[in-house]
Amino acid sequence: MNSFYLLVVVVVILFGWVVFVYNRFVSLINRGKEAWADIDVQLKRRYDLIPNLVATVKGYATHETGAFEKVTQARTAAMGAQSLADKNQAENMLTGALKSLFAVAEAYPDLKANQNFLELQRELSDTENKIQAARRFYNGNVRDLNTAIESFPGNIIANMFKFAKMELFELSDADAAAKEPVKVSF
Repeated sequence: MNSFYLLVVVVVILFGWVVFVYNRFVSLINRGKEAWADIDVQLKRRYDLIPNLVATVKGYATHETGAFEKVTQARTAAMGAQSLADKNQAENMLTGALKSLFAVAEAYPDLKANQNFLELQRELSDTENKIQAARRFYNGNVRDLNTAIESFPGNIIANMFKFAKMELFELSDADAAAKEPVKVSF
């Protein structure tokens, strides 16, 4: 009779542990999704600022069409990217295109003094900082999830319920220049 109670207690404890670990994985996945939504919000804000920035610079530098087209194409590609790898690559291209746009703006002193341009510049700089913070938050949550999925004994539950690792959102090593922040100060 005592061994029966002992077996019941062990089964209840084991069941409770499985439920706890399962719920932890669900929580980690939801935190990762929430963190990705934060990145998405900041990227949308960035995408919304870019046309205004291009229009402002275009008013002063009408013959610099190559830089404008490059920024517009990079923005379109970034907005249309579906997978995380495509999003990483598109964001790297957009960062490079914005750097070239700001390099064009360097040649126009009147533009650098324009209040609208200065405000857009400040907003874009603020948005870039928020994107970096959101990226760090997302990657921290993904790291926690991936560690939990790979760690014993949680990996048993992860495999049993088919919890999958998530990808980090990082700059590619191929574009080392994109690791530098967008220069938005004049």
